[in-house]
Amino acid sequence: MFDLPVGTSAERRSYAIFRRYLIKSGFLMLQESVYCKIAQNSTMADTIIENVKRNKPRSGLVQLLKVTEKQYSKMEYIVGNAASEIVDSDERLIVI
Repeated sequence: MFDLPVGTSAERRSYAIFRRYLIKSGFLMLQESVYCKIAQNSTMADTIIENVKRNKPRSGLVQLLKVTEKQYSKMEYIVGNAASEIVDSDERLIVI
């Protein structure tokens, strides 16, 4: 989750660079400024966190929250519907 300043052209550029980094790294947008990425295990999650820390912008707020798949699946939708692009497969490699 992040909240970055976009008042100046330098800040907008920093925002765009960080957002592109997240997308290129496999993060999916849940909603504006909230992105998620699935990690196979805790070690991979820690690696993802370290990579985000290395690519963080100089200013603004960037927050990380590790949530297990079981916890994530219990998310409740109060308003709106879940937009699902779930690939239901037991394949180890899925090309989208």
